Amino acid sequence: MQKFFLSSKIHNAKISAIELDYEGSLSIDEELLEASNIAAGEQIHVLNSNNGERFITYAITAPRGSKTIQVNGAAARLCATGDSLIIISYVLLTAEEALLFQPKIVHLPKQG
Repeated sequence: MQKFFLSSKIHNAKISAIELDYEGSLSIDEELLEASNIAAGEQIHVLNSNNGERFITYAITAPRGSKTIQVNGAAARLCATGDSLIIISYVLLTAEEALLFQPKIVHLPKQG
């Protein structure tokens, strides 16, 4: 039997931009993708700490070092620039694999 476990989390990611006229996704600075072990194209769950909205989308790469967290497409209606997000990915593991697996968690500093 396999179960879903936390794979990666970026905590306190501040939205730098929203782009409604886009097919969808969440643009994330390439450095954050690497630090969190989230791949471009990977399914992610996005939780908006400011308003409680939650949505599922996929990650796309924003320029390295840009600090970009951009909500694209219809999900842009669920967020505002400056909102704080929790970005999560999950992995399917057996009970044995889960004993050894360590998720990647990135805590970003709170900004005024």
